[in-house]
Amino acid sequence: MPGDFRPHDILRVLIGREVEFVVIGGFAANMHGSPLPTLDIDITPRQSLPNLQRLSDALRDLDAKVRAVELDEPLPFSHDATSLAAVHVWNLHTLHGDLDISFVPSGTTGFDDLRRDAVVEDLRGLSVVVASLADVIRSKEAAGRDKDRRALPVLREILARRLP
Repeated sequence: MPGDFRPHDILRVLIGREVEFVVIGGFAANMHGSPLPTLDIDITPRQSLPNLQRLSDALRDLDAKVRAVELDEPLPFSHDATSLAAVHVWNLHTLHGDLDISFVPSGTTGFDDLRRDAVVEDLRGLSVVVASLADVIRSKEAAGRDKDRRALPVLREILARRLP
C-alpha cells in the first residue's frame, strides 16, 4: 500500500470518536484475506444524527477534504451531521489517505443490513467492524464496476474455501 495510506490511523480516529460504522469494499476484502491491493478505506456509518455528529468531529480531526477525479487538489468543506446525511456518498482525502463514505452501498440497504452479518476483526489492537465477505461480494456484484468484476473471482474463491 502506498506510504501515505495509513488505514489504521483513519480507523483509530473514527473508533476514538466512537463512530459506529462498518468497513466495506476493498479494505474489508483485505481483512478477509484478499491479496488485491486497495488505495482507500470505505465505510458505511449508522445514519443517526448523534453518530453523524461524531463522524463530523472525526472528519475534522482527520482534516478531511472533498476528493474529485477532475480536481488536482482536494477541496476543504464544512460539515455537520445534517450536511453529511444530505449526500449519499462522500469521497474524501484525509491526513492518512483516502476515505470513502457510502450510506447505502450497492446491493445493500445500508448500515443495519451490513452490521447484521459483520464480524469484528482486530487490526493492530483496534476492534474493527467489517462487513462479511458474502456482503462484500454482494455489494461488488451489484456495483458492476470493472474493478469489482475483476475482484469477484478471488473473493468467491476465498469464500468457497471457508464454506463447510
